[in-house]
Amino acid sequence: MSTVRLYTRQSDKTLLMLEHGGRILNQRVYVQLHFGDMSKHYLDCYDWFAREAARRAPKPEGAELSIWCTPNVKNCLPPIEGTVVYAVDVSEEQVVFFDDAKWDYVLSHRYLPADDADEAAYRRHLREIGVTNSFEFFEGRYAGKYPEETQRVRDSWKRVFDPVERTCPTVCGNIWEIKREQIVRIFHPGETVVPI
Repeated sequence: MSTVRLYTRQSDKTLLMLEHGGRILNQRVYVQLHFGDMSKHYLDCYDWFAREAARRAPKPEGAELSIWCTPNVKNCLPPIEGTVVYAVDVSEEQVVFFDDAKWDYVLSHRYLPADDADEAAYRRHLREIGVTNSFEFFEGRYAGKYPEETQRVRDSWKRVFDPVERTCPTVCGNIWEIKREQIVRIFHPGETVVPI
């Protein structure tokens, strides 16, 4: 079974999770605490991602949301006060790879085109129905009025999981949990995250 080395910056409170439970899990409440008033928007997106990711890698008991990771050490955020960076080795079957640049379409509630021709066709379609952008199907003046269009946009988001090279600067590899035995190294504030 092959493994993948991933890097992720997390709150230093996760060290207590490891100490007391032997693993780190991501919960919806953490998103609520982090994003406050904007948490509903982010949770809608993260919940969608969690449902799709669970189809690609089994979700362990207790996990609600995935843990954002990168296989590219250069893309890992450095540890700052209140955080640590974990370098972990995870079985390849437990990793959900996706393109973080495409994830921005999900966060913006926009249609994720397959290619330039698809994007042009979708823009024509929006003009034909008198809509400026797909965001308005979710939170704008057309919210709830075009359920078929909302579903069309959501269906397009699955392209975030289209195969992406692991060397691509925008590739991410999310996992459901970090077990103590998977940790190769923990980087603390003031330390430089380097490949190991």
